[in-house]
Formats: sequence, structure tokens, C-alpha cells
Amino acid sequence: MSDNDGKKPLGLRGGSGNVKQSFSHGRTKNVVVETKRKRVVVPKPGAAKPGGTTRPTVGDPSKRPAGISDAELERRMKALAVAKAREAEDAARREAEDKAREEERDRRRAEIEAKEREEREREEALRAKAEEEERKNREAEEAARAAEVKKAAAAAPAPAAAAAPAGGEDDRSGRSVGAGPRKVDRQRDDARDDAKNAKAKVASRDGGRRSGKLSLNDALAGGDGRHRSMAAMKRKQEKARQKAMGGQMQREKIVRDVQLPEAITVAELANRMAERVADVVKALMQNGIMATQNQTIDADTAELIIEEFGHRVQRVSDADVEQAIEQVQDKAEDLKPRPPVITIMGHVDHGKTSLLDAIRKANVVSGEAGGITQHIGAYQVTTDSGAVLSFLDTPGHAAFTSMRARGAQVTDIVVLVVAADDAVMPQTIEAIAHAKAAKVPMIVAINKCDKPSANPDKVRTDLLMHEIVVEKMSGDVQDVEVSAKTGMGLDSLLEAIALQAEILELKANPNRAAQGAVIEAQLDVGRGPVATVLVQNGTLKRGDIFVVGEQWGKVRALINDQGERVDEAGPSVPVEVLGLNGTPEAGDVLNVTETEAQAREIAEYRAHAAKEKRAAAGAATTLEQLMAKAKEDENVSELPVVVKADVQGSAEAIVQALEKVGNDEVRVRVIHYGVGAITETDVGLAEASGTPVIGFNVRANAPARNSANQKGVEIRYYSVIYDLVDDIKAAASGLLSAEIRENFIGYANIKEVFKVSNVGKVAGCLVTEGVARRSAGVRLLRDNVVIHEGTLKTLKRFKDEVSEVLSGQECGMAFENYDDIRPGDVIEIFEREEIERSL
Repeated sequence: MSDNDGKKPLGLRGGSGNVKQSFSHGRTKNVVVETKRKRVVVPKPGAAKPGGTTRPTVGDPSKRPAGISDAELERRMKALAVAKAREAEDAARREAEDKAREEERDRRRAEIEAKEREEREREEALRAKAEEEERKNREAEEAARAAEVKKAAAAAPAPAAAAAPAGGEDDRSGRSVGAGPRKVDRQRDDARDDAKNAKAKVASRDGGRRSGKLSLNDALAGGDGRHRSMAAMKRKQEKARQKAMGGQMQREKIVRDVQLPEAITVAELANRMAERVADVVKALMQNGIMATQNQTIDADTAELIIEEFGHRVQRVSDADVEQAIEQVQDKAEDLKPRPPVITIMGHVDHGKTSLLDAIRKANVVSGEAGGITQHIGAYQVTTDSGAVLSFLDTPGHAAFTSMRARGAQVTDIVVLVVAADDAVMPQTIEAIAHAKAAKVPMIVAINKCDKPSANPDKVRTDLLMHEIVVEKMSGDVQDVEVSAKTGMGLDSLLEAIALQAEILELKANPNRAAQGAVIEAQLDVGRGPVATVLVQNGTLKRGDIFVVGEQWGKVRALINDQGERVDEAGPSVPVEVLGLNGTPEAGDVLNVTETEAQAREIAEYRAHAAKEKRAAAGAATTLEQLMAKAKEDENVSELPVVVKADVQGSAEAIVQALEKVGNDEVRVRVIHYGVGAITETDVGLAEASGTPVIGFNVRANAPARNSANQKGVEIRYYSVIYDLVDDIKAAASGLLSAEIRENFIGYANIKEVFKVSNVGKVAGCLVTEGVARRSAGVRLLRDNVVIHEGTLKTLKRFKDEVSEVLSGQECGMAFENYDDIRPGDVIEIFEREEIERSL
């Protein structure tokens, strides 16, 4: 390398010199160090000297360029080695990729060749088969021809011998004696023609249908074309038979029962009547309705067409699809006892979960339920007496409310858990309200009786305030003192539940289509939509097709509360159901159907009906929407509200103030009030009642806010009780009808009546009192008798249209759609005013 080689240096600088580095065909050359005094060539690591030995460059300072340290030189040598190694890796990778691509091309080429070879072999086999069939057909034809010749030859010798007595001489007709063979040929040709004609006649009689096997040559030649179907042949034979009998016989009319929905297309109507679409369209045109086969007609029009064609009409509606799952009344002999379903409710931190855990650990039928019990939300236990009980572990009172709102009455007994050291609390009152609304018997479990501060008698006394009288207080509600921590009283509680269930005499029919309620549902990542179902009646089996709410599915698997797969589940048995096409809502009712089409149709109808209901009604739960809805509905005379406050005293004060709002026409009704934050239960209750939620010095938690946003429930917050009462009073005032008040504003006397073109009669008036306004209402008085009431068409002052005319001025007035005016009449001018009534 020379000093003037023109290669661009890499810019490595050190000390008083520059270091250049160049590459040639992927190989690193020597490093050239240019200094101010001299030029030194530093070989690459491992390079041999001209003499054939390796010279170390890093450790020899005399052979190293000035200004470059050992570390710098070593770093540069390592960089060169890394670059060379990377280049070698790239070359190896490219070589591997090329090799892989070449192998892929070879594999594809081999596959294509194999497919082509198979195709050729198949074509050759088909061709050989076709040739074999053609050869057999040719041999059969030759055999038939030979048989015909033999038959003709057997009949020919006698006439030939009589016609030729001497060989080689001419007969009288001039034909030679050797004419016998030609006659045989003619007869053979005549026989062949007769066979062809007979074959043609048979073909024409069969309607041109192909006879014999279809060969490959015939199929490729396409000589046969399309042939008549068997139905067409039968129709032709029927026509020929009727013609032979001496006349056209009319086919008997088949009268059908046509199911007619609220709307139907013309093509579907023709299909249900088994009539031609063209005939139905023609009948519609004759009735003055121009419709094509794809257009929809109403039920009344379709009924006229059905009667015109002579069929019977069966009116059905979209809701008739629900008849597939109508409840069948079970016979008394088919009913068998079933376990009761128990729901445990109560206030927070009163020991519901501890009580559930204690019962589960001590009385599970077989083994530990583990985490699956919390997931499935229900399980079964067995008492010492052998009674089986189904416990329902609801996530809260919201699920209980939603089930009751959807008509899924799943609970038979409610166990109310109250802490002996805390007495009755707001959620305890709420649980009592839910139990009363569900109309189910209640058992009071007084928990935490092992604590020194426990006072069960105070709990019993507090329950009296909510109309719950326990047996110890001479009532009819069972009460049991228990302790989930020590296990005290658990056996007594289970026995009390079993006794209550025996009194109820709960029975169900296990030998019928299953019906159940969804306790909870979720979308599992691995298993898809999963629903926890409590079977209420019948037996749910694996493979059953069912519909639940707006979803449907087929039972793919059933998992019990122990996490085990089962083949069926009877009444009062909780199971997880897999196989849904979507996630249902808690409280939806599950019904088993006969076919998949029924389940899908019912689910689609429910989804469509729910969508229309949401679109039409909307979520009218805000105060403004409630006022508008109340004005439209004359029967509405109550304004329902849900109130939550920070303390019990404020809640009671608000309720008392709201109860005083109203009169004989409207009043405020407090559906529920309580203390504490606004929860999902309050939002669910407000949604079911169509009312807003009022929060006084409290806020809604995150789940409640999300639920309110989804359901369209309005939550209003207040910190001053007067603002709360004023807003509720204004909302209740919106339920009152407005008062119409009439205000007199002036009189005018008619002096003269003029006829004006394009206007009619115009009264020349003098305003004698008040003012005359264009927008006001008017009455025409004649001899102090009202003969007309309406509005003004025009009000003019000279030639100008004006909005009002003051007293003492003259003007021209014309009535709207009225011309019977006379001089001397008096015009009374007034205005109407709507006054909103308030409480």
C-alpha cells in the first residue's frame, strides 16, 4: 500500500499520527500508521513476517506506532477479529439459507412430479377402462349382428333353390342364379334397420332417457345432454293415462294449514301454501298490490291471499317460539323429594364466610371442595341425620336481587347471619327486605356467640323492629346461636334447616326436560363461556341442547362442586355447564329444548326483543327522563327514589322530609334507604324500579359506578339536605299538569268592513282599550255573544304589517279562516299563559 492509494481512512487517530485500515475481499489487511516522522506497517494479529515467523506487535513498543498505547492497539486488533468472525457467520448463514431454499425447491418439485404421475396413471386407467368397455360393446354388437344373419340365412335357402334350378342360367326375370347371397345381405340390412327403429321407439317412449351404462367417451362427447327427471316422467305417464281414459282429470285440491306470522315475504308465503310464486304475485296484483317475491307483506294481506287459494290460516307471533319451552304440569305421582336450596345472607364481617367454611369442612359429602367451591358458588352437604342440603354461595345481595327480578326463584330458605357483638346493621336490614320480597322462610343464625361481648338477646330485640319475631320471643322464626370459630351450634343449625325443609315438602320431577337457574357466569380463557347452573326441575344430561336467556348451547361437560366431571345432574344439584355460545347473565333461566334449531330460534328472538326494548324505551332513570315519562303516563302518581346517607340520623331525616313532599295528585316514595356507600345492590334496585339514586355525603364505589354507567342509572350527590329536598320537590312538581291562565290585553271596535283581493274581508277597527297584538288570540263579540274564537291572519297599520297597535289608534284586522264580520262587532284580544304548578 502506498501513501497515495486514495483510500479513505477510518478516522482512527492517536498521538501525532493517523491510522488507516482497509479491507480486501473480506480479509483484513495490515494496519498502516502514518506519523510525522515515518510510516510504519503494523501486521494484523497472527500475520506472519516476511521471514516466516510471527511477530508480536502488542508487546513490542519499538515496532508500534508512536502515540498508540497497548490497550488501544489491542482493542483495534479485537475489533478486526470480531469483524472477520461476523463476516464468517454471515457467510455461513447465507450458505445455510441457500441450502434450505434449494431443499424446499427440490421437495416441491418432487411433490409436483408425484401429483402429475398420479394424474397420468389415473387418466391411463380411465382410458383403459373405457377402451375395454368399448371393446365389449363392439363384441356384443357383432354377436347380435351374427345372430341376426344366421336367423335370416335360415329362412332364405328354400326360395333361393326354387328360383335357380340350373346354375349359371338366367331366369324369367333376367336375374342370374347367383343372386342368393345379395338377397341375404339385403335381409340382414333390413333386420339391422328394424332393430335400430325399435330401439329409437323405445327411447322415444321413455322420454329420451339414456339406457345402459355411461362410458367415459359418452361423457366426454356430451352427446346425451340433459334428461328428464323421474318426476317429469311420472307426470307424463299420468297425463297419458288421463288422456287414455277419455278426458282431463282435475287434481284434488290439498288444503293446508298455513302458519302466518305478523310479516312474511311473498316467496315464503307461496312456499308455505305449496303454490307457485307467480300465482301468488298474480293474486296480489289482482287485489291492487304490486309486490315482488322478495317483498314483505303484512299478515292481513297474506290472510286474504291464503283464503283466496283455499287454505286455512293459523295466526302466529314471534313470541310463539317460547311455546317450545312451556312448562308442563307434573303429575303428583311423578314428584320426588329434592334437597332444599339455602342462601346465607347478612352484614359485612358478621361471619358469613367463616360459617360457610365451617359447614363445608365438617359436612362435605366426599372430600374437600377446595377452591372449586368458591368458583362454582354452590355445594351440597349432608347432616348427621343423612339429610342433603344445597348451599348457595352468592357473591352478594345483588345476585339475589337480579335472580328475583328475572323470575328465577332459586332459594328455598334464607339463613340470616347476625353477629352477637354487633347486632342488626344496614346490610342485615337489606337482607331482611330481600327475604321478605322473595317470600321465603328465614332462619336467624346468631354468630360469634363465643365472644365475651356477645349479646344474643340484643339481636333478638333489634329484629323486633323489623318485624322478625324469633321463637325465643314467642315467634315463628327459628334462631340458633352458633360460633363459626369454635363450631358451636353448627349441628343445630343444620338440623333447623333440615326441619324447615321437611315442613316445606320440596318435591320435583327428575324424569323430564331440565330447567335451572344461572347462579353466576364467566368467560374462561381456556374453557370459553362457563355458567354455574342450579338445576330446579328435571335432569340435565351431557349432550342436551338448551337455551338460557339470550344464549344457547349444547352441554359439552358437567362439573360438580367437587371439581369432578359427571354425566347428569338432578334437581337441586349445582353444576358448571360448558358448551355455551355466549355468556348469560346471573338469574337467567335454563331450559332444555328438543332440537338445536328451536334453541337458536328462541335465543335469537329474545336477543331481538331485548334490543328493541332497549332502543324503544331506553334507560329512563334520570330525573328529566322520569319527568317526561310521568307526563306521558297519566297513571303515574308516585316518584320513587333510593336514598343512601352517611349516618342513620341523616337518612331518617331525609326520608321524613321526602315523605312530606306531595299532595293529593303526586307523592314521593322511598323504595329503599340505608347507611354507607352506594353499592351495586342499590344500582340494581334503582334499575328495577326505574328511579335515580340519591347519595347524601356518600359516594358510589367503583363497581357501582361501572354498573350505573352500563345500566343508565343516574346517581346524584348532595351535601345539603335543603338542596336535596328542593330537587326532589321540583322533580315531583313535574308530575303535575300545567295550569292554563288567560290574560285580557285589549278591545277593538269594527267601524267598517272592506273586501281586499287575495285577503278576503278586512275589518277597519279602532282599538278602544289596551293593545292589539298579532300573536294574540281573538274573540268576535256580537251583541256581547261570542260567535268566533281564533287567531288573526293580518294586522295592518295603514299599508304596513305591524306586530301591535296601541289604544286609540286605527288598524286593519283579518281573521284566520273566518269572514263573517260586520260593522259594530267588538273584537276581544287576549293571551294564554301556561303556569307550571309546584308543590
